[in-house]
Amino acid sequence: MSENSATLTGDRLESRIRALLPSLNPSAARIARILLEDRAGAARRTMSELAALAGTSESTVVRTTRALGFTGYSDLRLALAAEAAREIPDRHVTGDITPEDPLGDVVAKLAGEEMQAISDTAEQLDIAVLDRIVDLMIGARRINIHGSGASGLVAMDLHHKLERIGYPSHVYCDVHGGLTSAALLGGQDVAVGISYTGETHDVVEALRRSAESGATTVAITNHRRSALAALADHVLFPAGADTPFRPGALASRISQLLTVDCLFVGIAQRTYDSTMHALSLTHDALQSRRAPGRRHRQ
Repeated sequence: MSENSATLTGDRLESRIRALLPSLNPSAARIARILLEDRAGAARRTMSELAALAGTSESTVVRTTRALGFTGYSDLRLALAAEAAREIPDRHVTGDITPEDPLGDVVAKLAGEEMQAISDTAEQLDIAVLDRIVDLMIGARRINIHGSGASGLVAMDLHHKLERIGYPSHVYCDVHGGLTSAALLGGQDVAVGISYTGETHDVVEALRRSAESGATTVAITNHRRSALAALADHVLFPAGADTPFRPGALASRISQLLTVDCLFVGIAQRTYDSTMHALSLTHDALQSRRAPGRRHRQ
């Protein structure tokens, strides 16, 4: 979805850069990191100066600028200057974790990164797309959810939430089950694929087969330029990022969990009476499994 470059200021610019960073080529990624690390400095640089600092060409700067939603480099510089003026220094301990970091700094860096992932995800979620997916899931005959590894945990979380309120949800974290179920879908069904990279082969193939069967396809991926995003009818983009030091990091997973929570609550709002009835029934069904002699705290 295109946006007017004038709107991409403040946190929206930072979240857009962070969201695009994993899918950029190495040269463009160097430019993006410079923009994130020193917004005030980048705002003062000419295009040729930024290209030289990143060790790349001016044409790469132009392509990166357009990928961020700006029509020209001057618009990007204005947005960077506006954001730099709003920055609050020492908001929290930042930067990648190193082997020499004291444990207190590790905790602070992890917490800061995870809070940033939540903030960026909330900032960049396309509400119109979210709204459409909620409607589709409410009316679906069957909802298939596909995920693998850490994203499989998120897929199971969404399935568990939907199952608690009586929705026909099924989760597949293996390719055989996913493909056989996808082959039986039809036009009244919704298939959801969750993958941080958007390139997990099993998830991509399950969604592809679902589309071939006529189902509406939904992708939840942190990478905008991914096979999964290109394949799906509707896409939501969480903002958290993995790092080489922390694959499957909480920052990437918590941004996905926030996204599926938004889907679930959207469904619950629009089906309030039936949702509350189902939650009451399923809560009562679990009461017998609680420790005897202890009252459940409301």
